[in-house]
Amino acid sequence: MAQALPKNVLDCIAACNACEVACLHCASACLQEPDVKMMARCIARDMDCAQLCQTAVALMAGGSDLAPALCKVCEQACRACAEECVKHDMDHCQQCAEACRRCADACASMAA
Repeated sequence: MAQALPKNVLDCIAACNACEVACLHCASACLQEPDVKMMARCIARDMDCAQLCQTAVALMAGGSDLAPALCKVCEQACRACAEECVKHDMDHCQQCAEACRRCADACASMAA
């Protein structure tokens, strides 16, 4: 019988899933903004972050020994995304920044 995943892994998976959803929502909402060109960097960061979160979840859920290394990269992407999102006043950007910060902290503990 397979062992249950440790709490820190489950917490990181939950944070990554929430961050992925927030990033995809933010990117989609940014595309609806009047000045989409101004949001290009935010959208790019959102998409990078969402993709890395999704991949990190897959590796953690599968117990991959590569998960800690990917979580380190995911942490960097989350921090960069939060840094970009926080520059914008829109609600979706602020919510995304918060999800990214939570995810970065969870990923940092996984990468340690």
